[in-house]
Amino acid sequence: MITSLVLRRPDDWHLHLRDGAMLRAVLPWTARCFGRAIVMPNLRVPVSGSAEAMAYRDRIRAALPPSCSFQPLMACYLTDHTDPDALAAGHDAGVFIAAKLYPAHATTNSDHGVTDLALIRPVLARMERIAMPLLVHGEVTDPTVDIFDREAVFIDRVLAPLLADFPGLRVVFEHVTTGEAVAFVRAHAGTGRVAATVTAHHLLINRSSIFEGGIRPHLYCLPIAKRERHRLALVEAATSGEAAFFLGTDSAPHPITAKETACGCAGLFTAATAIELYAEAFDAAGRLDRLEAFASLNGPRFYGLEPNVERITLRRGPTLVPEAVTAEDGAVVRPFRAGSTLNWQFGDD
Repeated sequence: MITSLVLRRPDDWHLHLRDGAMLRAVLPWTARCFGRAIVMPNLRVPVSGSAEAMAYRDRIRAALPPSCSFQPLMACYLTDHTDPDALAAGHDAGVFIAAKLYPAHATTNSDHGVTDLALIRPVLARMERIAMPLLVHGEVTDPTVDIFDREAVFIDRVLAPLLADFPGLRVVFEHVTTGEAVAFVRAHAGTGRVAATVTAHHLLINRSSIFEGGIRPHLYCLPIAKRERHRLALVEAATSGEAAFFLGTDSAPHPITAKETACGCAGLFTAATAIELYAEAFDAAGRLDRLEAFASLNGPRFYGLEPNVERITLRRGPTLVPEAVTAEDGAVVRPFRAGSTLNWQFGDD
């Protein structure tokens, strides 16, 4: 039995930090173990230009604990009116590492998202030319499509045609939740232009978990968790060691008051124990030896970055998940698996 594991410091390639008091409350949990993270741009006022991104990055850096080396990496929120020249300039200047496609009304703060891909074809063509990755929230918003089928339908209706139309475009299929998504990524993995992030919670819960003993609003996320066969497909992919799959928590904090309500927000706050949760999933699959590739190596390789030099250590032992994280304005967030004990402990090497 493996009792300890030393990894290169991991990165989080899909993270929500929010802003203001919430940002200051949740950021230290990510910065304690991750070297870098792509920060999602879906604030209430979207981060859709270089000036907004630099200002947001400054606020993140100001909220970091002293002497912390964590690096926020910024993504541009695509809208129907995104200017290709401005986007390319932001990428060339090192402001944007990628651009994020939210189908309008697909998830939290996506009201300003793209309503029709035809409107951003010039943007996608420019991104293809400059090798700027497109990060995709992969769900259709057609109300006639069942919520559990929206990812699979997105592949057929949107993603496959998109890759055919832009054969050089680099795409990250974010927070995949289905066996169909895993198969699609694998079918394109040989090109080196398609990858996927996998969350810890989608490795650990299925759709039945949301209704275990009643409705559990703190397990509601988008894309929603799917059947057990899909969870098993995700575990197999994440623990395979294949370069196309890497860590992205999609940690998304909401106050308890916004989760436990008649129309609760989608999102799970996993950052409080993110790497420990991934260790649980890899341990259960008997593939702890492949955690470093998934958490620390595959993501940097896709983005053309060097892996982190620093190391972290995971040791087998109890970690108590905090019951709550409280922001300075009084907002309280309930972490995923709050109050439970995990089997792995994080520590700096």
